[in-house]
Amino acid sequence: MKTFVVIDTNVIVSALLSKNKESATIKVFNAFLRRSLTMLYNEEILQEYRHVLMRPKFKFPLQNVLDILNFIEHEGVPSNRVHSEEFFPDPKDIVFYEVALSHKDTFLVTGNTKHFPKTPIVVTPTEMVAILENKD
Repeated sequence: MKTFVVIDTNVIVSALLSKNKESATIKVFNAFLRRSLTMLYNEEILQEYRHVLMRPKFKFPLQNVLDILNFIEHEGVPSNRVHSEEFFPDPKDIVFYEVALSHKDTFLVTGNTKHFPKTPIVVTPTEMVAILENKD
């Protein structure tokens, strides 16, 4: 059975910046690259990834960013938003939550759980790693 996720931008950035190969963010990102996780996305999420990953302060090589975005588009599942009445401190976060609601049993993986409703679908990278380990 596939595990579906929406990955918040901060998790991807943390994974790419981390020097600790055992960090939860790297484990989550690698699980997607190994196809142990199936990412849901929409065009707004891809634009957010593109905008953030191309910021000069991160110094990510352009080809790496393009490869990541291409992989997400080809290995992920394009999804629509499902309207939510929840309050979000940062309106830019709503799209991640609403795309997660579009598919049953999908997790939203974020390093900023306080920015999202307290629901079982919103998990930290560490919690997602535990979920994956318990599936085996």
